[in-house]
Amino acid sequence: MNDQLSDRINNLATSATLAMAAKARELRAEGKDIIGLSLGEPDFNTPDFIKDAAIEAINQNYNSYTPVDGYVELKEAIITKFKRDNNLSYTLPQIVVSTGAKQSLANIASVMINAGDEVILPCPYWVSYSDIVKLSDGVPVEVTTSIDNDFKMTAEQLEAAITPKTKMIWYSSPCNPSGSVYSKEELRALADVLKKYPNIYVVSDEIYEHINFKGGHFSMAEFEDMYDRTITVNGVSKAFAMTGWRIGYIGAPDWIARACNKMQGQITSGANCIAQRAVIKALEAEPSSIKYMVDEFKERRQLILSLLSEIDGFKTNEPEGAFYVFPNISAYFGKTIKGKTINNASDFSLFLLEEALVATVTGEAFGNKDCIRISYAASQDEIKEAIKRIKTALS
Repeated sequence: MNDQLSDRINNLATSATLAMAAKARELRAEGKDIIGLSLGEPDFNTPDFIKDAAIEAINQNYNSYTPVDGYVELKEAIITKFKRDNNLSYTLPQIVVSTGAKQSLANIASVMINAGDEVILPCPYWVSYSDIVKLSDGVPVEVTTSIDNDFKMTAEQLEAAITPKTKMIWYSSPCNPSGSVYSKEELRALADVLKKYPNIYVVSDEIYEHINFKGGHFSMAEFEDMYDRTITVNGVSKAFAMTGWRIGYIGAPDWIARACNKMQGQITSGANCIAQRAVIKALEAEPSSIKYMVDEFKERRQLILSLLSEIDGFKTNEPEGAFYVFPNISAYFGKTIKGKTINNASDFSLFLLEEALVATVTGEAFGNKDCIRISYAASQDEIKEAIKRIKTALS
């Protein structure tokens, strides 16, 4: 019956990360011991002080529709957070709270992109960027980066990708899936290119901001000449282990924020009332309150890099943030292992699921055909066992 569905949905790709998670659940239901390293979800519990704030909100009878763009108290907490952590000054009309950072991105695409507008995506990029752009009839323009350059786009590459149709550039730092972090100097080089093109806008996805192992985070909007052209996207899913609470937000030029508010008012209206009250407490807390999670992720990073280095054919760099490694596994292309021929990263990822019982995600979903994404948001024992299984299956 697909012919009865819209072209829009028929042309839309299924999220590869969610598809792999669903496949892993199916195999578990069949009794197979699957180790899931596919989802970008912290394995920690939400901190107690945040849960207590949610319980308090329930007891205080928060149960009504919320303002479309978020409670004023939450927006004030976001403004304080932006100033404290990012040296960014926003006002209430510049903040829009949404049902997760993914909705924030969808809002931005809907209000900024016209049919045929090009959006530059440094590859690898987060799995949904491309299809969110396409849903607004935009054209994703992929800029290929290299593991040798830590998967970061250079100023020269940006310049070469710009055309008269370029409307935006979207990037994440720290990056999902590569873990790469753009330095202030690297962002300045990109900004110097964009100075010549005043009608190009930037989406800076900073959802992994606090999971940063290099000791510094810089926002594109900190540059005075980029502030009015940058939309800063963030949320609480990753840093505070609140993926299911579904709260994201933007800081943007007020005219863009108003447009996102208008769009959201016709789609979902305001985000969950209880989650919003809890997020106020999360953002009021100093980043040091979640340092224990970041420290553990850093230990896991070193563990998984050490273990992967023992497997022939895996080429990895050292990610500076998030909780992923993005190894190049193209050395296996064209080989037949246990009767299965590996032609691409998708074949390799499926092979690991079926033979090693380890769920990963193909790099093709992120715009890179030579790599796979492995999440280390799992216990150290699970990581050890998973890499042991991979090594055995490939041997």
